[in-house]
Amino acid sequence: MSDLSEIRLLHQLARLYGVQTAYYDVFGHRREASVEALLAVLRSLGAPMATVQDIPSAWRERRQAMWQQRLEPVVVAWDGKPPPLKLRLPSHMSEVSLIGHLTQEGGERQSWKWREADLPSLEGAEVGGTGYMLKRLPLPERLPWGYHRFTLELAGEAVESLIIAAPFKAYSPLDQLDSQAWGVFLPLYALHTRGSWGCGDLSDLEALIAWVSGKGGNVVGTLPLLSSFPDEPSPYTPASRLLWNELYLDVTRIPELPRCPSAQTMLVSSLFQKELETLHNLSLVDYPRQMALKRRILEELCRYCFVEAPDRLKALHRFIETHPMVEDYARFRAAGERQRIPWRLWPQPLRDGVLKEGDYDEETKQYHLYVQWLIHEQIQAMFEKAHKKGVWLYLDLPLGVHPDSYDIWRYRTVFALDASGGAPPDAVFGKGQNWGFPPLHPEGLRRQGYGYYIACLRHHLGHGGILRIDHAMGFHRLFWIPRGFGPQEGLYVRYPAEEFYAILSLESHKHRCWLVGENLGTVPSYINQALRQHDVHRMYVVQYEIVAEPNQALTTVPADSVAIINTHDMPTFSGFWQGLDIEGRLKLGLLDRNSAEAELEKRRAIKEALISFLQQKGFINASPTDLLAVLRAILAFLSASPSRVVLVNLEDLWLETQPQNVPGTGEDFANWRHKARYAFEAFSGLPEVQDLLGGIQRIRRQRRNHSDTGERQEKGADLPK
Repeated sequence: MSDLSEIRLLHQLARLYGVQTAYYDVFGHRREASVEALLAVLRSLGAPMATVQDIPSAWRERRQAMWQQRLEPVVVAWDGKPPPLKLRLPSHMSEVSLIGHLTQEGGERQSWKWREADLPSLEGAEVGGTGYMLKRLPLPERLPWGYHRFTLELAGEAVESLIIAAPFKAYSPLDQLDSQAWGVFLPLYALHTRGSWGCGDLSDLEALIAWVSGKGGNVVGTLPLLSSFPDEPSPYTPASRLLWNELYLDVTRIPELPRCPSAQTMLVSSLFQKELETLHNLSLVDYPRQMALKRRILEELCRYCFVEAPDRLKALHRFIETHPMVEDYARFRAAGERQRIPWRLWPQPLRDGVLKEGDYDEETKQYHLYVQWLIHEQIQAMFEKAHKKGVWLYLDLPLGVHPDSYDIWRYRTVFALDASGGAPPDAVFGKGQNWGFPPLHPEGLRRQGYGYYIACLRHHLGHGGILRIDHAMGFHRLFWIPRGFGPQEGLYVRYPAEEFYAILSLESHKHRCWLVGENLGTVPSYINQALRQHDVHRMYVVQYEIVAEPNQALTTVPADSVAIINTHDMPTFSGFWQGLDIEGRLKLGLLDRNSAEAELEKRRAIKEALISFLQQKGFINASPTDLLAVLRAILAFLSASPSRVVLVNLEDLWLETQPQNVPGTGEDFANWRHKARYAFEAFSGLPEVQDLLGGIQRIRRQRRNHSDTGERQEKGADLPK
């Protein structure tokens, strides 16, 4: 076989696995995947090949396996219409009889019988010389929303397919949430009060919710609150996407504390109080020290609960009965603390997911059970209080998990362990990005019936509210970097987007929670179109949208969007306006001097265009003399827009220059550790904060009271100058 024919066949094999052999980068350049990168990604997807010599046999095996798959493992039935079940049969099985059984999510069961000869053919009686027939298997009735199991019996075998019967559009909050809502954003670790133990906790978040409600706001947003390892600061690489982070417990609200003498003695001791004061006064969150201090009290309370609080212990056991996965997770964390190495280095069978008594310390397991129960109680109470105040929590579901996480250990078949998710090179990150966690395996997810992904969604949606889904492009395709390769050599792998949207839509309706798809960066137009079609809200971020066109510096804000000036991965408003992010990238070696000068010149042009635009639209009268005037005008523009929610980064309101995260900097920057410059008691009384939030509330209220919303956004009528 010639080199050209090998490459051609390799590309055909890649398409059979849903791997793109080329993509267009942010500059419009076509980037072809190397043979080595294609081979590595195909191996990570399960292709039986080691070298190019194995390509022909791998292609034949893949093609044969696809035709031998009688039914697709997952099928979508939009709005309950009978799904198009495609049946693949060998030609020699003509005249066979078939029996189908449909077991609905609620348990109701129906059965049908067919003869092969009576089934309509698709694409001809015999397809492409494969020796197989492609038939359509009709289901005669509409299906209720839910996850249904279809089993087909034929010729002594039985095959199954999951049918997802879902509404085409996700849940819409129009009858529940003010269509002109607004709210604030701040990472919970950054929020702190006078009583905080070194970083924010759920009581601090409740205080913020009550304050926002009192200002007329409807939404409070924060970063992921998921379980983490103490030495991992990033909320986007959690220890699990299925459990909460006990770091955010308010220890003083735990019912065992007033009854536990040993915990009370420890709490008031001089050594404990000294460490507490030290952590409270740090400008950065010290996660290991913070968790170690909190755990000392929690362990005392745990021992008390298991030995001396029978009523509470019964409640804990009821929680375990309804959340059985928590016990498995507790064993995993206890085994990890005994082994003190990542699970990938554990001895078998521990590494393969089998844990038994003696593989971990029972007290450590009890601790993790106890704290998961407590955090579940406090989060549930927080959501209930927020609901009573008319405030929706805006939570965040990260794209991935830590490579040493519980999720990968327990559900490894739904992950591609020999690859990493990331992003190709672009104007900001010339070398691309490697996010360091394995991507979801598209076929592994389908074979598992999406059980893991559904559980992740339900963990977040169970209390209602708003859920931001990180990197919504991942519904369609994700950039994979094979192990041993750099981001410049990565390539895209496609995912079954229709099935993701069906699950999202179904779960959002079940939990009356609406969805926001993070769609920032270089996003193909078909992805935004799909988000619109399925009523998954988008993000409108000023720092992404702004261009150097005085008359069109900003586009019209879509109604189906959450509008915000920046995100946690971007410079603050003040930092952006002063070009501090460019200077920072220059110091870190991410830009050279010439590139930095070019970026600064581009930034000056963008700022001038934005000022001109805001003046033309009536949001500012004259050339601004200070940053607060510009910030006020931008917030007025967003507030006067038809966006579903205007979200305000609280740190922008006091012109903070320090960002929470600088992507691609790793340990060079104290990412995910910066506390807010002011405590809650201080910033809630700052005049500029009061003034800016009051302006947002007035403008949003004006939109509610007037029908001529389009004209008001264009002319800036009745807006504070």
